[in-house]
Amino acid sequence: MNMKFNANGIELYVEKTGQGAPVILLHGNGEDHTIFDVLVRQLSPDYTVYAVDSRDHGKSGKVKTLDYHDMMEDVAALIRGLNLPKPILYGFSDGGIIGLLLAIQYPGLLSKLIISGANTHPDGIKRMVAIGMKLTYFFTRSRKYKLMITQPDITDAELKSIQTPTLVLAGSKDIVKDGHTKYIARNIPGSTLRILEGETHAGYVIRSEKLYGVIKPFLK
Repeated sequence: MNMKFNANGIELYVEKTGQGAPVILLHGNGEDHTIFDVLVRQLSPDYTVYAVDSRDHGKSGKVKTLDYHDMMEDVAALIRGLNLPKPILYGFSDGGIIGLLLAIQYPGLLSKLIISGANTHPDGIKRMVAIGMKLTYFFTRSRKYKLMITQPDITDAELKSIQTPTLVLAGSKDIVKDGHTKYIARNIPGSTLRILEGETHAGYVIRSEKLYGVIKPFLK
């Protein structure tokens, strides 16, 4: 089932599939909900899956500037507007940042949080990747690249305030620094950390059979 949901004046495109407890899927920068096509198929026998296009992505409404806090408020509005009872949220990359902000801002809104390839500050990105992002922004003035090189700015105290059971994932060859991923997990009380050996930032996520096997034990 495809739907449009008005969140904070922005029309969000959402694909709803399956039946059971609600799971929200949030994609990364420059992508859309279709990166989760394989995961949706795997989850839908046991969960009601809401695969969302973030603002200014996919089939959702366009904006002139992007801010992670606005994107987080969109998801909060979606959860409240659809009366979703304590959904599980999985966020990849930018989606993971949004998930962290949601757990910080709205304690108790989520039942579980899974993030992969997320960072809490631009300094968490590996140096050469960050340089490439800055060069791309210099030549394109893309608002999506501006978002990644200027945000987020999540503090230690904010991470420590997270009460939601959290699984922190990254690939050993991720664009996020290995130490930064460990820092995130270390500061979220009771979180579980998995660094996936040999995996890149997106290889085990985008239309991959691997991701479900990684998150399934945490979902149960």
